[in-house]
Amino acid sequence: MYLEILAALETSWLGHAGRHSAWLYTAANLLHVLGAAFVVGGIAVFDLKVLAEHGKNAQQVGRYAIPLAASGLALQVPSGILLLAVEARALGTNPAFYAKLAFIAVGLANVALFHFRFGAALRTGVLPPDARFYALTSLIAWIATLLAGRMIAYL
Repeated sequence: MYLEILAALETSWLGHAGRHSAWLYTAANLLHVLGAAFVVGGIAVFDLKVLAEHGKNAQQVGRYAIPLAASGLALQVPSGILLLAVEARALGTNPAFYAKLAFIAVGLANVALFHFRFGAALRTGVLPPDARFYALTSLIAWIATLLAGRMIAYL
């Protein structure tokens, strides 16, 4: 069923438009990279604040970093779908693509768990020491997502 979905995506109007419009594909590529910079940059600044200062005043950084990361994700999802649609059958079965999706899942689950466990503490300005584990996990997951995304071209 997964292969059928990939084939349908590749033969869809979106796949056709992406393959036949250099400007559309280039714009999607640019937006995907810009989105990655926003996601990883925003999250990394927040995670490093938690790691370096044990979360002291992390809420102040998070007020800017978290919306920046969310806007990056909002850029990446549609641009990523377009980039995938161009060669969905080849890209969608690439081991690096599977790894990228797995790291994204870890990163998103980690964000949800972090805010579930430490949301109230974050608002007080002081995080408990175990918040650092989540920050390190987040940093690793999002950097690994970038690496896996780049590896798609080489596998």
